[in-house]
Amino acid sequence: MKKRTVAAAMIAASLVIAACGDDSDDSRPAETTPATEAPSETTPAAEGTIVDVAAGNSNFSTLVATVDAAGLVEVLSSEGPFTVFAPTNDAFAALPAGLLDALLLPENKDALTSILTYHVVEGAVPAAQVRPGTIPTVEGSTVELAVDGSSVTLNGSSNVIATDVMASNGVIHVIDAVLVPPTVDLEALLAPPSTDAAAEEPGTIVDIAAGNPDFSTLVAAVEAAGLVEVLSGEGPFTVFAPTNDAFAALDPAVIEALLLPENQETLAAILTYHVVAGEVFAADVTEGDVPSVQGDPITITIDGETVVLNGSANVIATDIDASNGVIHVIDAVILPPSLDLSTL
Repeated sequence: MKKRTVAAAMIAASLVIAACGDDSDDSRPAETTPATEAPSETTPAAEGTIVDVAAGNSNFSTLVATVDAAGLVEVLSSEGPFTVFAPTNDAFAALPAGLLDALLLPENKDALTSILTYHVVEGAVPAAQVRPGTIPTVEGSTVELAVDGSSVTLNGSSNVIATDVMASNGVIHVIDAVLVPPTVDLEALLAPPSTDAAAEEPGTIVDIAAGNPDFSTLVAAVEAAGLVEVLSGEGPFTVFAPTNDAFAALDPAVIEALLLPENQETLAAILTYHVVAGEVFAADVTEGDVPSVQGDPITITIDGETVVLNGSANVIATDIDASNGVIHVIDAVILPPSLDLSTL
């Protein structure tokens, strides 16, 4: 918040406090006090902060709940002073259906904070000092005050219905409608969430594999090889992912040996042999040798509509999209030719 000396000057200029005028000028507007009829239970209070006063009045229970949700309790309990235009429960109830619920969602906390601080002016401005014109708010936007006899209206829509409810750190004026700053888009808050699945970002290659029970052995191997961070990286990668049945077709003793800590490098070599740098979709696959991340090439042949790796592993599902690449499913584990499993 601005320093109080600056705020006081802004308020003085905006509200045209009586001391700024010339007593001999008959054209100066007469001092105007807004309507003093308060809703039930609204009584002046000299003790307690603005938050304390509002919390002690059931007509402000919705306001207090929103202040708490926005994390503004400490701010409005501080030294101040502040002038608060406080909407009643009825004012909040008059908001468009669903808006209050939307504002109370954690993801809309910034919008709620903007709306609430738009009701706050730095400095204590009692009703006797109110003049027509614009006033700067803590939110940053201005509020337009109009005075018609004993009535004060804010932004042409919200009426002051009670004034000068005193607090230890400022003053409260009660209003009958919630003010919305021009910086808040109410239509966006009320828009239904998108149901377009295509608009949702898929997870990483590791996320997708972890979410599919057919890849549980592959995921366990990736974790044992210390490759989770690599395959969760930016990429992009093309992964030929063996199913659980593909791993089960290997000698159980080989699987057991590969999962030992001393054979982590060998396991990593086998797994990275299933990875190609770049994103290659099924429609772009051609016959020939493709370099793997491990270093040895993978030989791809096409037999009709079937793609075969190294003459032994068939591609059985294609184009599983991930945020950092694409997965093609294969029915056998492929082994780099430079690797000798007999040494395990």
